Amino acid sequence: MSLKDRIKDLARIPAGMWEVAKTLGEKPVTVQYPEQQKPMSARFRGRHNLKRYEDTGLERCIGCALCAAACPADAIYVEAAENTNEVRFSPGERYASTYEINMLRCIFCGYCEDACPTNAIVLEPIEFPTGYTRESMIYKKDQLLVAPPNGLPGTPQQVEPGKFDRAILPFPPIDRSE
Repeated sequence: MSLKDRIKDLARIPAGMWEVAKTLGEKPVTVQYPEQQKPMSARFRGRHNLKRYEDTGLERCIGCALCAAACPADAIYVEAAENTNEVRFSPGERYASTYEINMLRCIFCGYCEDACPTNAIVLEPIEFPTGYTRESMIYKKDQLLVAPPNGLPGTPQQVEPGKFDRAILPFPPIDRSE
């Protein structure tokens, strides 16, 4: 290295020190997580929840596994079982006896939410899942299911025969007058 190159290098030191000195009076960007949290945007997709019907307390999930088929990361596993009048989990013929989401594989794309015909799976703008072991990051149905609304009984429920022999979602009557 020549003397000329060394002088150029020494001239760069004050320029670097000036860049650091400009930021000394600014507010720090660091947030003391988890004690302090930055506000999330309205479209943030965080924790998964399995919803219930507000009027009956039954689970919305009918075990169709469309969410598992739509998941590009293959993070959802659904196993369906048949409902009976003595043991009823959802208004349909079937319910999800096993529902698991592997949060280590999930990419939070929201395709499961879009594919669900009963709006059972919802990505809430709340906490981000954390855990210490791989097993704790596989969320089971009891961890995903929200509590029954307004003190309604949870599932399974015993219902009178024929109560849920109708369509799950109320559809308007077809006008055939034409």
